[in-house]
Amino acid sequence: MTEHRFVDVSESGAHLHLDQGNLVIDLEDGVQSRVPVADLAAVAISHPRVAVSRSLLAALAGEAVGFVVCDDHHMPVGMMLPLATHYVQAERFALQVAAPLPMRKRLWQQVVRAKIRAQASLLEELRGKDAGLRALAGQVRSGDSTNLEAQAARRYWSLLIPEPGFVRDRYGPWPNPMLNYGYAILRAITARAIAMSGLHPSLGLHHHNRYDAFCLADDLMEPFRPVVDRAVIVGCSAHEAAAGLQRSDKTVVLQALQGRFLHDGQERSLFDWLSRMTSSLAEVFDGDARNLVIPAL
Repeated sequence: MTEHRFVDVSESGAHLHLDQGNLVIDLEDGVQSRVPVADLAAVAISHPRVAVSRSLLAALAGEAVGFVVCDDHHMPVGMMLPLATHYVQAERFALQVAAPLPMRKRLWQQVVRAKIRAQASLLEELRGKDAGLRALAGQVRSGDSTNLEAQAARRYWSLLIPEPGFVRDRYGPWPNPMLNYGYAILRAITARAIAMSGLHPSLGLHHHNRYDAFCLADDLMEPFRPVVDRAVIVGCSAHEAAAGLQRSDKTVVLQALQGRFLHDGQERSLFDWLSRMTSSLAEVFDGDARNLVIPAL
């Protein structure tokens, strides 16, 4: 089975190009690395001296590999995905646009329940209790009309990171930058799975923002955020927070996201599980299913 790999070019200037189906990375110090494009899930570049060939970009798009561009702070700010990846893409776009509001609310209910249960599992593993999240998950209504997702988040973060004054905020102090990085890579993986299933990443179930091209990815990645949370809490170096994002910390998160996860007796990559989830969403839009397949990893 294909290993879906992630490449992050941040420590050195480099020339990225294509050779016989491989991503070739020529670093400034003369070291060369090669990775089959077909094995890639995402490529992120954050070093200021990185050049990328047109032929490589076309090959990445052809394999629906997420190509992520980072700013001077090494935080992802842009992403490239292919224009066409599925033989009935136009038909699925139309069904996605026509999905009635009650269906989208029901699907969002399933996503939120799965997210809260995943948070409960991580709290049980790391803190020995779930802060009542499992019970809360069962109370989520269609469309999460009572906003239990937010209530669960307050309980979750206060127990997961019991540091005085910690608030989960995109622009907040450590470990927020590391969480942001992991979520951005997770978002790219999710967007790739969406594209491979012939769906449009802009057309969300719940998230909607005229400036956000990846609303559906933001929806469907929610139950998998604890994969990033666990990697950051367990494996990243808080004592290096003042130095910003460290290569070792990013490696920990990338390795976690390209690991294999067990669900229902099957062990698959995270991208494989996301692909099953997005395929099930397409089946719901087609009228062939009612519920999402959301693995409890």
